[in-house]
Amino acid sequence: MSRKPKKGYYVKGQFVAEGSELDLELKRELKGDTEVSRTDLKRESTELQKLGEDLMHLRADLMVKLNLPEKLSDAIAAAKKITNFEGKRRQMQLIGKLMRQLDPELIEAAKRSLAEQYAPSIQDTLILHQSEQWRDRLIADDDALALWITQHPDNDSQQLRALVRQARKDAITPDAAAVSKGLAPRQGKAYRELFQLVRQTLQNTCSTPL
Repeated sequence: MSRKPKKGYYVKGQFVAEGSELDLELKRELKGDTEVSRTDLKRESTELQKLGEDLMHLRADLMVKLNLPEKLSDAIAAAKKITNFEGKRRQMQLIGKLMRQLDPELIEAAKRSLAEQYAPSIQDTLILHQSEQWRDRLIADDDALALWITQHPDNDSQQLRALVRQARKDAITPDAAAVSKGLAPRQGKAYRELFQLVRQTLQNTCSTPL
């Protein structure tokens, strides 16, 4: 796939890409701010090297969509295989150097890809909320327990009833002092295990909202 030509200009016969390290330094020198330039360049260099390190953990499908330059892709792939500390350090310096040559648009695309990978999905968030609601309903209402068993016959009903009974026994009403301090009562093991069982069931069945 052909790439768009980089935007930039020539200085003394050398091409300077817009947004590159050299471009930023030249612009700051024009403002007479060379000390700030060195400090900012060091910070930006560190950030880009860290971004390159993070890309080592990016999912394959997102990495393909980024369409990074071949040299950078190869450097990242090689870094994953290096176990020697010094060798890894030198490889990360190379990755940082290659990252500084990227167009600003591609750098932003890399940040968005990492954010997409680590952001919880809408379905995961929905299941989390459903699980909390069902857990509280099961503890509070026998009718909810009967409904759950009807909707999810694959669950071990005896285990479920035992967890609900124990969670009810463990339930402690916070005293007035705890409430005034915003402290919630400490929940027992059954309370947590009931939540895990409900969440796992919903994840397996992709249950519809309550």
